[in-house]
Amino acid sequence: MRQAHLLGLMLALGTTGALANEDVLKRTQDPNQQVLQTLDYANTRYSKLDQINASNVKNLQVAWTFSTGVLRGHEGSPLVVGDIMYVHTPFPNIVYALDLNNDSKILWKYEPKQDPSVIPVMCCDTVNRGLAYADGAIILHQADTTLVSLDAKTGKVNWSVKNGDSKVGETNTATVLPVKDKIIVGISGAEYGIRGHMTAYDAKTGKRVWRAYSVGPDDEMLVDPEKTTSLGKPIGKDSSLKTWEGDQWKTGGGATWGWYSYDPKLDLFYYGTANPSTWNPKQRPGDNKWTMAIFARNPDTGQAKWIYQMTPHDEWDYDGINEMILTDQKVDGKERPLLTHFDRNGFAYTLDRANGEVLVAEKFDPVVNWASKVDLDKGSKNYGRPLVVSKYSTDQNGEDVNSKGICPAALGTKDQQPAAFSPKTQLFYVPTNHVCMDYEPFKVTYTPGQPYVGATLSMYPAPGGHGGMGNFIAWDNISGKIKWSNPEQFSVWSGALATAGDVVFYGTLEGYLKAVDSKTGKELYKFKTASGVIGNVMTYTHKGKQYVGVLSGVGGWAGIGLAAGLTDPNAGLGAVGGYAALSQYTNLGGQLTVFALPN
Repeated sequence: MRQAHLLGLMLALGTTGALANEDVLKRTQDPNQQVLQTLDYANTRYSKLDQINASNVKNLQVAWTFSTGVLRGHEGSPLVVGDIMYVHTPFPNIVYALDLNNDSKILWKYEPKQDPSVIPVMCCDTVNRGLAYADGAIILHQADTTLVSLDAKTGKVNWSVKNGDSKVGETNTATVLPVKDKIIVGISGAEYGIRGHMTAYDAKTGKRVWRAYSVGPDDEMLVDPEKTTSLGKPIGKDSSLKTWEGDQWKTGGGATWGWYSYDPKLDLFYYGTANPSTWNPKQRPGDNKWTMAIFARNPDTGQAKWIYQMTPHDEWDYDGINEMILTDQKVDGKERPLLTHFDRNGFAYTLDRANGEVLVAEKFDPVVNWASKVDLDKGSKNYGRPLVVSKYSTDQNGEDVNSKGICPAALGTKDQQPAAFSPKTQLFYVPTNHVCMDYEPFKVTYTPGQPYVGATLSMYPAPGGHGGMGNFIAWDNISGKIKWSNPEQFSVWSGALATAGDVVFYGTLEGYLKAVDSKTGKELYKFKTASGVIGNVMTYTHKGKQYVGVLSGVGGWAGIGLAAGLTDPNAGLGAVGGYAALSQYTNLGGQLTVFALPN
């Protein structure tokens, strides 16, 4: 990883402002604080802190706790800027500023007034994946799609702007990406037939700069038919329109509610698009481009450099929104700029992030069965495409037919819970779901603001496995192989954190914070927090002492039954029945737990 070297070079040349947000870039180099949910622009979720290490982590103790005052699913993590910690909540998206110098006293509290009618429109719980800090401002993208800039010292609103319309099903669950003088944001709502987009706003004023749609006409997608490429070739005119029937692209999905990465050297940012609408594949023949795809775009103009569609004509709701982790590693003896992506569809992809060439595409859970492999033979007519197994094709089996035993389930081998990368081990640490499903599509009619799903699902632990619903794995992205795997009773829905102390942290749905050895996966420490953990583990220092923090608060798609009080096994898009046993291990909560070594 060369970000420190790159920063020094930029400062020497006096060009930082032109290439990245100087304030954000500088602060992401300082492991004592955290200003982005992803820790750095490369999305590595790696901390250089090593005071807590593999030898002493067993001595961790709870240092302090904080109640958020909100129930439902707590995703994302706090930020720490200097001596202030910023904590966010699910709907109504309260933000707290806590004084670390004064017993975590609340310095200010921002509580937006949002219309509660947005709650039932949020597909899979009222989660929010957190804040970002840039140039003295805290940036929040609310559930109702209001984007807000808050003065980091006072909590006063600098500006706010509406990014979408909840009345047609547009909501937000994601964090934001501050790049240069812009704030880049996505949108949720593919289950309501919205048309996904990425939008850039001026960081100082909130004025909209550009918007790029996931599907539709070239000019609205901000693609160039001759210069934007896919698998090395120009995408050509109307590349999206040609893969939809009639005007179906107008309700085509492709939401953008995941994580965003940025490469200052290439000046490209990366993200994934979600499922096409509806979930019934029979109703939307064609590849449905560019849903289920990875985009590389220029942050100044929004123009797409390259696109790669992972799951053409999705038949299983395998959203492609999971994080893109940027690393510089050797492939066949030559150093290359890489992008590693653990997709919902069960394949882990390693791409050259400069040009979008696919180098590796392998299953990161052996039970994945909907496709036999991804064809990486450049001479093949199926180059870059997954080879679908007919038995598990919900399209080939048809409407009102229950296709059984599909692995993974719709929530994927990994959902939004972000993986981490350690430059010390050259391994990726991945929280996974070990879950399969039955899937029955049915005809559905589009009505603005109403669910546009068209499938009934049931989920269950992968048959023939260890009996649990999750694994925490270490992955080699060059060989495409699992190095070690720790079984878990439930899906691992928490984001991982890798550290220079040779420790990897993650949380479990029952509520444990766990620490494992980065080389072997051996469990070194665990502590049961107040509620299920679907937040992302973070670390910081204060007055020279390292702390580890995590939000507890069960929910998200996996915990939606508990979070929303649902009992019908098919509710929560199939998750309620699959995770019914979770209620025996944890309950609702909203708490930050902070750990440290004893004095």
